Amino acid sequence: MTEVHHKHRSEEEKKDLLNRLKRIEGQIRGIQKMVDQDLYCPDILVQVSSVTSALNSFNKCLLGTHIKGCVVNDIKHGKDETIDELLSVLQKLMK
Repeated sequence: MTEVHHKHRSEEEKKDLLNRLKRIEGQIRGIQKMVDQDLYCPDILVQVSSVTSALNSFNKCLLGTHIKGCVVNDIKHGKDETIDELLSVLQKLMK
């Protein structure tokens, strides 16, 4: 079983991340309706592209916070394995 890590986030950071996810969730529901209503494929694809962009923006925000907070703090405390973890995450994000 893999270890579960936790990170305390400020209320402002948590609110921003959750708001982003709620907007993305709304966009996904919109796409589901478009498919259900048999709308034109290119119109759906444009909306999917918008969701992909929103998810990429979410990842950039979360990754920046992770690097500035968790990674910097771990390196200061001698946890150099955090660098390998970060590189692994970046490789997964860049697939």
